Amino acid sequence: MALEQNQPVDYYYEENEMNSTHDYSQYEVICIKEEVRNFAKVFLPAFFAVAFIIGLAGNSVVVAIYAYYKKQRTKSDVYILNLGVADLLLLFTLPFWAVNAAHGWVLGEMMCKITSALYTINFVSGMQFLACISIDRYWAVTKVPSQSGVGKPCWIICFCVWMAAILLSIPQLVFYTVNDNSRCIPIFPHHLGTSMKASIQMLEICIGFVVPFLFMGVCYFITARTLLKMPNIKKSRPLKVLLTVVIVFIVTQLPYNIVKFCRAIDIIYSLITDCDMSKRMDVAIQITESIALFHSCLNPVLYVFMGASFKNYIMKVAKKYGSWRRHRQNVEEIPFDSEGPTEPTSSFTI
Repeated sequence: MALEQNQPVDYYYEENEMNSTHDYSQYEVICIKEEVRNFAKVFLPAFFAVAFIIGLAGNSVVVAIYAYYKKQRTKSDVYILNLGVADLLLLFTLPFWAVNAAHGWVLGEMMCKITSALYTINFVSGMQFLACISIDRYWAVTKVPSQSGVGKPCWIICFCVWMAAILLSIPQLVFYTVNDNSRCIPIFPHHLGTSMKASIQMLEICIGFVVPFLFMGVCYFITARTLLKMPNIKKSRPLKVLLTVVIVFIVTQLPYNIVKFCRAIDIIYSLITDCDMSKRMDVAIQITESIALFHSCLNPVLYVFMGASFKNYIMKVAKKYGSWRRHRQNVEEIPFDSEGPTEPTSSFTI
């Protein structure tokens, strides 16, 4: 399969889908993948449930704070807000893929196409916004800071990121369908050559991993080197943050893209001619893509919760909410008589 990038339950499917026997005609054997199906029915729904709960909680807080409470935003704030939105929309597709893995697709062909496209849009845009954040941090440390506030170029960049992700999702809208076994999978026409399938997959690898990784690696390396040269500043914490961000990105994204690259090469040269090897590749896709997906749950911790400014906003919101609750309780406890309310004996500030 050439186009499954970012479809969490589909990468191990072929055109005849793994719930049926897959005819490896070039091998002249039938490869029955019952154990792969059974593994997917247990592993994917359980993992998606955990990722959905954790990611929904963290990213909801990020979006709420940046969208409603933090009025003066920097460029990084805008990128983080868009990253949170992308992660949330990505996580909202997981229940559908969990059901697809366990019971099959029940929402029709159009929802299959839309859900597949939404997954790709938000997965790819999330990776691109990570690159935008790294560039902004590099610029803030190594260049003369510009005036505070967010200008039009920042919003134009965000628009371009979303448009690029939408364009990359067009193949999902075209080729994804519900097969005879009620599975949402990509099915390519016979006239579409293997080279084109592999080319689409390689493009997804480049845009979804290689480009963001290069930007992050170069920008954070120069940023760290600049911080080390700066006198009279505490360097340990920002350097640890930068190192953690890069390591987590590599650990979560590199294995998945390596397996994707191997699959793309196999599409062209048909290297996998053994049924057991094909099964291992299917399981590897499931596991590595799930790990890559979990990065959306870690983004709030890596880019927001570790920052002192965001913690201050959390404390302000908590104090404001606590004061509001105390105000409501005091108002409810005020006794009323025929002459009207009596002034409370205790005072408080909102």
